[in-house]
Amino acid sequence: MGGGPDKETLVVIWANELKHLTDDIQRRFPYIDVIFHQLGKPQGGKQMGGIPYAFDAIPEELWRKATLLVTLGSLPPKPDLVPNLKYIHLLSAGIDHFANHPMFTDTDIPISTSSGIHGPPITEWILLTTLALHKNYDIMYENQKQHKWESGRIGLRQAWDWEGKTVGIMGYGSIGRQVARVYSAMGSRIHAYTASPRSTPESRHHTGYQLPNVGDPDGTIPDAWYSGTDKPSLHTFLASGLDMLVISVPLTSATRGLISDAEIDVLYHDSLEKSKQATSPDSQASDDNVRLPDNEGCTLVNISRGPIVDTSALLRALHPNHTPDSGRKLFGACLDVTDPEPLPENHELWDCPKVIITPHISALGREYVDRGFGVLIENLGRRERGEKMVNIVQRKRGY
Repeated sequence: MGGGPDKETLVVIWANELKHLTDDIQRRFPYIDVIFHQLGKPQGGKQMGGIPYAFDAIPEELWRKATLLVTLGSLPPKPDLVPNLKYIHLLSAGIDHFANHPMFTDTDIPISTSSGIHGPPITEWILLTTLALHKNYDIMYENQKQHKWESGRIGLRQAWDWEGKTVGIMGYGSIGRQVARVYSAMGSRIHAYTASPRSTPESRHHTGYQLPNVGDPDGTIPDAWYSGTDKPSLHTFLASGLDMLVISVPLTSATRGLISDAEIDVLYHDSLEKSKQATSPDSQASDDNVRLPDNEGCTLVNISRGPIVDTSALLRALHPNHTPDSGRKLFGACLDVTDPEPLPENHELWDCPKVIITPHISALGREYVDRGFGVLIENLGRRERGEKMVNIVQRKRGY
C-alpha cells in the first residue's frame, strides 16, 4: 500500500489551517494535496481531552475527495461517503468513543492514533497534582490569599516527599514509562503492571511510537514487574506496597470497572499493614481497631478513562460519610477523568476531601498538535516506503 507518486488528498478536520504543518507535509510528500477544513459548531456536548468531538456535518464533497484523513474525532458517518479513503490518523490516543463507529466496525481501513506523544504533559500533570496533594498546597494557597505567614500548621508539617515511596503503574506504555522516569529520578520505587508477561529484557522494550529522550524505552526502570489479566494477578500487584497507583490503560470491555471495591480494599489493607508495622511492629491489633492515619494510604491517579474506576466505590473509599465504621480507604485521588464525564456540578465527587479534579486536560499543551502530526509524518514516510506503520489500531483489542 505504498503512497508512490499517485496524487493523494489529505483532509485535515481541525480548527484552522496550521501553515507550518501544511508546508512541511507538502515539502516531504509533494504528491499530497492538503485541505484543512475548519470545524463548525460543537454539537451534543461530547468531549475528548476537554475538546468537543461532535461537530456540524462535514460537506459530503470533502469526504469524497479524501484519500487520507487526519482528525481529532470527526469521522465520516458511513463508509460509502469516502470511497477513496485509504488511511485515517487520529490526533488522540484512545479510540473507545469510536469503537462502534461504522468506520471501525465496517471497514479495514488502517487507523493510527497519536499514542506516544502524551507522556511529558501527563506526567507533569501527575507531578503537579500529587505534589499539591501531598504538600498540602491548598493550605498554603489559602494562606497566601489571606496574606498570612503561617509556617507552623500541623497540616504543613505532615507533608511528605516521594523519596523511598512506591509508585505502581498499571499500563506500562509511553505514559507509564515517562511517569516511571520522573518518579524514579525523585527516589521512588517503580512497580509496573502489564497484561502480558514481560519476563525477558527484550519483551520489556517499548515498541510503539515515542518521543526522543523521554520514558523508559528499554524497560529497565521498574524495580518489580507484575502481569496478568485475572483478578488474583491484579490484586498481587495492588498488594505490593503502593503509595500511589497510576491508571494508564485503555478503556475496553476488559478494563471497564477494573478498579472497584475489592481492588480498593486490597490497597487499603496493604496500606493499613504498612502503617501498623511502622508504628508498632509487634502489634497484633485487628483491622477493625486500626484506621489509616490522615497522612498515609495510597493515592489513586486516573489519567486514562473514567469508567475504568467504579465511581461509587471511589466515593466510598474517599469520603468518610460513606464508610462511618472504617473511615477512608485511600489517602486521596488525582482525577483528570471521571465517570460520568463531564462531571455534573452537583456530583458528590467534587466535595470529597483530598481530591483534585481537572476536566480531562492533562495531555493538552502548545506542543500537542505538532507532536500529533509528527506521528502522521512518520507514518506517511513508512507508507511511502512500504514499511509497517506505527500505532495502528488493533480493532479486536479495542486499541
